Amino acid sequence: MTCSTLRAVPARLVAILWLAVAFPLASTAAFGQADPNQNDKAKQQQQQADPKADPKKDPPRRDDLADVSKQITGPAGNPECVWLGRRVVHLLWRDDLDTAFRHLDLYDRFGCPGGHIQATFRCVVKQGPIDPKATDSLQARVHSCWINPAAPPPPAAAAAPAASGTSTQ
Repeated sequence: MTCSTLRAVPARLVAILWLAVAFPLASTAAFGQADPNQNDKAKQQQQQADPKADPKKDPPRRDDLADVSKQITGPAGNPECVWLGRRVVHLLWRDDLDTAFRHLDLYDRFGCPGGHIQATFRCVVKQGPIDPKATDSLQARVHSCWINPAAPPPPAAAAAPAASGTSTQ
């Protein structure tokens, strides 16, 4: 070994030892500091443990599923069938067929009627295009069609008068 390599070894050794000592000390100092979000985390855990603590969280969905169960008799009114069936119809409308078929497998596994999805999707399609900017319009249409798939489509808006003049073909 040469003299320069002997000098480099202690320098490397000192650097490694310094890191070995400094790293654990730095992590324990950071660990000992108080978490400013600790109170928020405790509240979240308490709300998860007690679902009645936050009444705004789930009741609309529960109430909605309960209302549909009252309006529809049979397996199509079961909460799991309503939830999965609506998702399938939403996904079919959005052309997400792979995900829709995966949900449809679950729907069938719960013993839900496949004919109800067909009738609901037919009802949604018969009512025509949906404004893509209106977020609730698809959800409202699927909800109304799920409850009554045989509902007639709403009256169409007055058609715009045909443009007069010549057309280029």
